[in-house]
Amino acid sequence: MTDPYNSSPAHAPIPASSGTRMRPLDDAMVTTALELPGYRIRRNLGMVRGITVRSRSIVGNFLGGLQSLFGGNITIYTELCEQARDETYRDMLQHARQLGANAIIAVRYNATDVMAGLTEVLCYGTAVVVEPTDH
Repeated sequence: MTDPYNSSPAHAPIPASSGTRMRPLDDAMVTTALELPGYRIRRNLGMVRGITVRSRSIVGNFLGGLQSLFGGNITIYTELCEQARDETYRDMLQHARQLGANAIIAVRYNATDVMAGLTEVLCYGTAVVVEPTDH
């Protein structure tokens, strides 16, 4: 099986115009919106994603079952979901950096049950190269 993060051709980063330094890809440059306020999209590098398939151990399922008897937030499952979302988000950032992106727009999450006890979590968006707008 090929590595999904290295199967696309690498793109060279676009140098900043007018001598301005390009902002690196960090959490502030990731948005669920279709544009990034204060920035103009110079190049669309395509879809980037992070994916993981997670399950809870037998002990975790037992503890989650006990917590569910009392109602409220099932913290062991909440932590599992947060870990899976964080992992897929970080993988998506890595994929975008490998393509030379400095921003990601239209970010979404999706979760699907693969089978009983296994859940696929996907984080995806559009990797772009942006530059600050002139104001």
